[in-house]
Amino acid sequence: MTTAFEEFLASRDTLRVYHQGDLIFHSAKDRLQPLIEYIDAFVPQVQGVVVYDRVTGNAAALLLQLAGCAQVVSARGSRLAEQTLQRYGITYQFTETVPHIVDDTGTGMCPMEKLSVDKTPEEFHTVLRNMMHITKPTLRHTRN
Repeated sequence: MTTAFEEFLASRDTLRVYHQGDLIFHSAKDRLQPLIEYIDAFVPQVQGVVVYDRVTGNAAALLLQLAGCAQVVSARGSRLAEQTLQRYGITYQFTETVPHIVDDTGTGMCPMEKLSVDKTPEEFHTVLRNMMHITKPTLRHTRN
C-alpha cells in the first residue's frame, strides 16, 4: 500500500496541499511559484493545512507560515528551514536534510534561500512580491 507522500513523489507535482485530508491544491510548477499561487488563492480562508513539497528551504518555510501550514513533508529540507519551521510551530518531516538548498550550479546557496535569511515571513513575502513585479515583462505599445 502506497502512502499519499509516495504517490506525490511518483507524480509530476512539485507541491500538494491537503486540508482535513482532502487535496485542495496541487501544482507541477517550479520553485516557489506554486506556494505563491496557493497563498493568493486560499489564504486567509484556509488554515491548518498539510503540505507535501519536493524541496523545502528557508524561503519556502517562511511562505509556509503565511500559508497556514500545520505540517510539511518534504523529500529534501535545509537546516535553515528546520529552524524556521520550529520557530513558527510547524511540524516537519524531511527525507533528507541538507545544510542549505543549493543554486542551479550546485556550488552555492540558492538565491532564494540566501534572500530569506534573517527575514520574517511578511518581510520575505514583500521582497519576493517586489522582485516578481520588477521582473515581469512589460508590454510596450508604439504608434505608427
